[in-house]
Amino acid sequence: MTKQDLLEKINKEIRTCKKCRLYRTSTQGVPGEGSSNAEILFVGEAPGFHEDKQGRPFVGRAGVLLEELLGKIGKKRSEVFITNVIKHRPIDNRDPFPDEIKACREYLNQQIEILNPKIIVALGRFGLQYFFPNKSISKEHGRPKLLSNRIIYPVYHPAAALRSTAVKEVLKIDFLKLPKVLSGEIEADEPELKKDNKNQMSLF
Repeated sequence: MTKQDLLEKINKEIRTCKKCRLYRTSTQGVPGEGSSNAEILFVGEAPGFHEDKQGRPFVGRAGVLLEELLGKIGKKRSEVFITNVIKHRPIDNRDPFPDEIKACREYLNQQIEILNPKIIVALGRFGLQYFFPNKSISKEHGRPKLLSNRIIYPVYHPAAALRSTAVKEVLKIDFLKLPKVLSGEIEADEPELKKDNKNQMSLF
């Protein structure tokens, strides 16, 4: 099977998933979308209202900002892959619960394994804490980190940037560093030890 075939297989599983309570209150699962050959994988928190209706990630105002930022580094949405930690919308856009994150974990792990991106951009607190549960986005944003030979680059979530001009400016600065992180001109922090972080994702 090709990478695209494998991704589509996961997409079908996500759209019919009933592993947690969220399928009862959402319209549909939102697997993610983009190039199967993407060098950059963006991982956000969860689908919102518009994403739930359309079945696509980042199609609301946060998605518009994300596409604008991609344009600033010479990238198109179709050249990257965009998904979320949670694949169904939490009711009223509340924070995902730990058991919901656990239920979705295998889907994101499989997407990472299939895509094998050069860099994973963790968008916001939940994106970062999926990989580093004890880290704070306010302290770690803009600092690439190594995790089992993968580069995790945490930045603020575009939705947070829409609520704060200051956060938006920081996000722009961090985003403009992305090509240098991708090329290796900006090096990642030393690898984190799994024994110091027992909750790190099981894939690594």
